[in-house]
Amino acid sequence: MKLKLFLLFIGLAFSAGVSAQQGFPFDNEIRAFKHQDSLSFPKPGGILFIGSSSIRKWTDLEQRYAGKPIIRRGVGGCELWQIADYYTPYILFPYKPRKIFIYAGENDIAAGKSAQTVAASFAKLWELIHQKLPNAEVYFMSIKPSPVRAKYYDVVYAANELVKSYLKGKPKSYYVDLVPSIYKPGTTLPDSSLFNNDYLHLNSKGYDRWQKVLDPLVK
Repeated sequence: MKLKLFLLFIGLAFSAGVSAQQGFPFDNEIRAFKHQDSLSFPKPGGILFIGSSSIRKWTDLEQRYAGKPIIRRGVGGCELWQIADYYTPYILFPYKPRKIFIYAGENDIAAGKSAQTVAASFAKLWELIHQKLPNAEVYFMSIKPSPVRAKYYDVVYAANELVKSYLKGKPKSYYVDLVPSIYKPGTTLPDSSLFNNDYLHLNSKGYDRWQKVLDPLVK
């Protein structure tokens, strides 16, 4: 009996060690958000922007929509599946937002995931939101074609189309096509002048283009 308990203890310790080694993705950023929430928790009914670094780096989002109950929760280089699998209990559901704008999927594609996998991750996230917050409006912000990731454009466009199709007929759910807003005039290619020097993240002019599309929806 003692031997069985000892082996059980070793097994549990090993499992805990593996979990600790794998870690919680971007746990430092999640802890920072929870600390921020402990100081001033957002009121229910806010407008949540959640996603990867394109949300995290939109540092003047709150100023652009001054007077609106904006909650910005961008997480480093996170992937869409991580939002569904890890972050919803920490930086989504507790806020009880009335609108949820989601930008993610670009990093999934850069990591080698297919358009179908990205769409499936979004479908999982949508189902979670619909079950937990059935009255919330959900907006999927289309994955942008970043110049530095040109080799993934076909996957980007395919993933966007799959998500767009998935959302048809879904209650209070919308596909927001931001892609044309960053095209160079007269082309179907992104305007590099709208990006930072990394040609991955938008600069202020790029966010200006996004804002023009989002303005009628953020109300």
